Parts: sequence; C-alpha cells; structure tokens
Amino acid sequence: MALPEHKLSESPNTRAIDVAGWIITASTAPISSMRECDWLSATLDIPLPEMTFGSNALTLKHRASGAKLAFSTLEALRCVVNGPLGDGDGGVKVGYADKWLQSRTDPNSQLPLPTTVAAKVYDWTYTTTYSGHHHFDEPAENEDEMPPASESTPITWKPADPEDSADAIPMAELTRSDPILFYAEIPLYEDELHDNGSSTLIARIRVMPTCWFILLRYTLRVDNVLFRTYDTRIFHSFASSPPTIIREISGWEAPYASVQRRLPRYDDMTPLTDPAFIAKILSELPKTTTQKNGAQTGWRGMGNKKEVAKLDLLPAAQSITSSES
Repeated sequence: MALPEHKLSESPNTRAIDVAGWIITASTAPISSMRECDWLSATLDIPLPEMTFGSNALTLKHRASGAKLAFSTLEALRCVVNGPLGDGDGGVKVGYADKWLQSRTDPNSQLPLPTTVAAKVYDWTYTTTYSGHHHFDEPAENEDEMPPASESTPITWKPADPEDSADAIPMAELTRSDPILFYAEIPLYEDELHDNGSSTLIARIRVMPTCWFILLRYTLRVDNVLFRTYDTRIFHSFASSPPTIIREISGWEAPYASVQRRLPRYDDMTPLTDPAFIAKILSELPKTTTQKNGAQTGWRGMGNKKEVAKLDLLPAAQSITSSES
C-alpha cells in the first residue's frame, strides 16, 4: 500500500502527525501538579479524580475547512453532574450502602449514628457522556499558566441515514492489517472510587494511510453493583468528498453479576478490571439488559446514536480545488 505524504513531529509531552490536510496532536503529560489541580478544581467546582491528567488532550485541525475537534480532561469533567443527581443521571450507591444504613436506623440497633458534615454533592463515579468538543486550547506562553480558550469553525452533526452504508463506520477497513502511521493512547482521568471500583476515561487514535479512527471510552465498575461503558467512535476517510466525519456513540450498563457470570474462569476476577473485556461482554449481552433496563439506575447514557458531519471548505480551499479541477 502506498503511504500518503506525512510529517511526524515530537516534543517532550506531545506527538503530532500532519497528513492529508489534518494536523493531529496527542499531548500526554504526568498527573496534574498541585497548582494545576487547584485551577481545575476551582473551575469545575468539584473534587477531582485521584489521577487527573489535566494537560492531556487529543486535538485535530482540518486546514481546508477550519474545523477543529478535541478531547480534553477539563471538558470531559464538565460533563460530570455537579449537584444533586436527578432522573437520568444514573446515580449509584456502593453495594453495602443500604445494609450499612439499615444497621444504623434499625430501632433495635445499638450502634450510634456517626457524626456527619455537609459535603459537596456531585456524581462520585465521575460518569461522563462527553464525546469531544469543537474547539480547543492553544498552548500557553508560560507553562505555569492555563492556556486561553480558542474558538473554531463549528462541526454540525446530523443523524446518520441507516440505509446509507456511507454513513456507517467501515469496520472492514479498520480491521485490515494496514500500516499504522500514528498511534496514541491518552488517559484523561482515573479514580478508584474509595476502593469500591474504578472510573476511567481514555482516548485512543489510529492514523492509517486511508483514514483516522478515534475511540473515546469511559468505563465504570462499582464492585458488586454494576458495570457501565460509554464509547464514542469517530472515523474519517481521507477520500471522502466533501470531507466527512462519522460518529457512533454507544452506552451500556448492566448489574455486576451479569458480567461476572461471563468470566472465562470463575476463580479469576482479573478480567473485571479490563475495560476492553467489560465493553466486549456488555456489547454481547442482550440489548434489553444493557441498553434498556441496565442496572435499574435510569441512566440516560444507554443506547446507540450514529451521526455524520460534512465539513464545509473555506473559500481559499474551494478556490484551490476549483483551479486544480
């Protein structure tokens, strides 16, 4: 397969590829410093996950249209419910919460109620239905400063036509053994949920000679309660005209026992900590279980949605295209 002209670049915390009119940059840095955490926490007004990678991001710029697409920790955490959870928010209690409360409210109990203090109300599982955003921050001149926001050409998503194969991600193309020009895995945040499970958000990108593909995956495990996955898959073919982006969003949720029963070995719980295994099992279970009933939380993230966006070329790019033809 002929490789397209492309240019790779790298700095201490970033790697980038310039290919087919796209500039794709993956920024990966250590866990946020105390100074950065203070800024993020004050901006979001919620406690941060234990491992917050505030400087990590994936950004894509399309020269001919001016469109920008980005995935960042700050914007992902903006989608975490800040305040009391309502219908559709998918609130979760730890497995022993009801039993713990009953033992202290039983009239025959000799255990005293603990002293409580007011706490910040937010979704402690850090569940997010974030699927990326259409602008991103430019680098700051001073590394101790947070970068300023930058506007960009909006991307307009429209429902995909279920009868049009061009509006679906071509899995056959993605499963071919094509050369990988660029690959990056960008962790955005992770939390152990006070030893009651885990909550993670990771972005991955592959750039092949004919296309690029992104998977943004949120995974939640609350021990003995539930599993939850929220996937955003985004695909672009360099051959599409006009330039077209396809996005598929899927959310699954199931009781803990439903996934546990699918373990390859009943005595090995290790796969239950693997987001890929969890996503595989949730996608294989009946949709009535995983995308309708879930774990009886009423989470609005369950279900599937397919969208497409056709990028409008800027006048200068249209002129070049016309002259070439």
